[in-house]
Amino acid sequence: MISKSKAIVLHQVKYSETSVIATLYTEEFGRQSYIINGIRSPKSKQKSGLLQPLFLLEIDAYHKTGREVQRLKEFRLDNIYQTIPFDVVKSTMSMFLSEVMYKVIRNVEADPEMFSFIYNSLLYFDSMKEGSANFHLWFLINLLGYLGVQPENNYSPIEKWFDQKNGRFVTFRPSFPNTPDMEESKIISQLIGLKHDDLDTFQLNGNHRFRLLEIIIEYYVVHFESIGEIRSLKVLNEIFH
Repeated sequence: MISKSKAIVLHQVKYSETSVIATLYTEEFGRQSYIINGIRSPKSKQKSGLLQPLFLLEIDAYHKTGREVQRLKEFRLDNIYQTIPFDVVKSTMSMFLSEVMYKVIRNVEADPEMFSFIYNSLLYFDSMKEGSANFHLWFLINLLGYLGVQPENNYSPIEKWFDQKNGRFVTFRPSFPNTPDMEESKIISQLIGLKHDDLDTFQLNGNHRFRLLEIIIEYYVVHFESIGEIRSLKVLNEIFH
């Protein structure tokens, strides 16, 4: 039986001389891996260029319960990005975010709310003219809520230290290595409460942006032990420096 779904490209790997296995986050089936036969052949009707990080697809797939790798019959763009593929900062950020999501999204069941958040956030990112340099920070903080480990925004003049291990602000400086200082903790609180349409007014210099991303990645490492090294992080940081 052929099933249709919207899907977001997370990762692809060469499978044979002419085939690939693509990992997609789908609206109907959660995270799934699909073998796409013959796509690397010159005669293929399917375009491998559509499997770029975070491209938005509509797929026709053969699904069988319990199968680790499903088969993809056809796929096509569901929404065409206007800026992401042509903007080096946005495309690098997309590569980075796709790697993070590939490592932390493991659910093979549908999660309509998380899918909608990711899908619509990417469309907004594509349309952004101002503030896009901070999109990845906002996105990663808000994705945590859908992954079940959203930090509590209880910041106050008393509770002004961000505790990465427990995901909340505390009165005394935590003993956790590389703990954010009070200024960084305040910025984290601001970011947690930020709406996406306020990103253009969220001002950060390069050093703050670098440090904030470091803190967020450390938070992911604490709460997702299998995340490992984010290889694209180095490339992203080079873009901003």
